[in-house]
Amino acid sequence: MANPKDNLEKGFLEFVYDFYSSMKSHEISLVYEGKVTHQITKAFIALAEAQMEENEEASKVQRTVFHVMVECLQNISRHADEYESGKAIYSGKGIFIVSNTDKAWCITTGNAIVNDKIPGLKAILEQVNALNNKDLKDLYMNQMREGRLTNRGGAGLGFIDIRRKTGEKLDYHFLPITDKVSFFLLTTLIPRT
Repeated sequence: MANPKDNLEKGFLEFVYDFYSSMKSHEISLVYEGKVTHQITKAFIALAEAQMEENEEASKVQRTVFHVMVECLQNISRHADEYESGKAIYSGKGIFIVSNTDKAWCITTGNAIVNDKIPGLKAILEQVNALNNKDLKDLYMNQMREGRLTNRGGAGLGFIDIRRKTGEKLDYHFLPITDKVSFFLLTTLIPRT
């Protein structure tokens, strides 16, 4: 008779292999789930730097990738809300994924937010995506002068800055977790050319 522990281990090992295969097929080079600290941010920058040097990435692309990584990680550390799932409490945690193809680097982040924040966040993201470069610069300067900072910092400046630096629209989604909390996913592309 098979040992139940063997079946559990086999199931977990198959999960790990499937996860690895999925990462390879989606060209994911880095995945992290948890709290974001200054040390974690430094480690990710170092890992990305090593990978970009190995691939002889253009210095302008490297600077943009680093900048977007920092902005996205700060977004998680400053704005991830708390929610409970079973026995686990998720507070200030999120997911951070980096992938790269021949054409672009892709940075995806995700964290919990209370649903009350969605309309304001969506309005900022839609506004940022609708603007051209000149209008983005004007909005950035206006927010620097007059923007109302939230109690956790920021006034949409990170989104504006990412959009300005990459020249690409921000892709975002809100997936319901509970009736009060959703999972905010943000994907940013950094073209390699």
